[in-house]
Amino acid sequence: MDSTSPEPSLYTVKAVFILDNDGNRLLSKYYDPDLYPSMKEQKNFELNIFNKTHKADNEIAFLEGLTIVYKSSIDVFFYVVGSAQENELMLMSVLNCLFESLNQILRKNVERRGLLDNMDGVFLVVDEIVDGGVVLESDPQQVLQKVNYRADENPLTEQSMAQHLTEKLALTTNVLQSAKEQIKWSILK
Repeated sequence: MDSTSPEPSLYTVKAVFILDNDGNRLLSKYYDPDLYPSMKEQKNFELNIFNKTHKADNEIAFLEGLTIVYKSSIDVFFYVVGSAQENELMLMSVLNCLFESLNQILRKNVERRGLLDNMDGVFLVVDEIVDGGVVLESDPQQVLQKVNYRADENPLTEQSMAQHLTEKLALTTNVLQSAKEQIKWSILK
C-alpha cells in the first residue's frame, strides 16, 4: 500500500449543514473539532461555500481542501462536507438520505418554514444518518422508521421524540451493561 495514502476511516463526514437562500444557517453539525473550531470560522466557511454554490448548477464542489456535495430545494440548500480524499458517492448517499427523509417528514414540501417548524425532527434525522462523523444509515425508510415517523401521522410529535430518546437511552444502557460484564469477567479470569 502506498505510504502517502491516508488510512481508511469510518469518520467520513466532517460537517452537515442547511442554509436558507440568503446563506443564513438553519442547522449545522460539525463532526471534526479541528475543522473550524469557532462559530465565526464556521459561518465564514458556510458563507464561502454558499457564495460558490448557490448559483451553480453542479452537485459537488471542492473548497479549502474539502469535498462538498450539495442540493437545493425551493429556498434551502443542503450540504455534506468530507475530506478531499472522501468518496463523493458516499457523501452523496448521505445527502440524498437526508433530503429524502426530510421530504417525507415535510410532506414533499422541503422549504425554510417547514424546516424551522419541525427542527426537532430535522435534528433527529441528521443524528440517525450521521453520528460523530460516522455514517450510520443511508436508507431514508430506515431513518424514518428509527425516528418513529409515519406518513399518515402529524409530523414528529413529542411522544415520538420521547420514544426515540427512550430507545436511545435503553440501547446505551445495554451497551454499558455489556461492557461492565466483560470487564468483570476479564478481572475474574
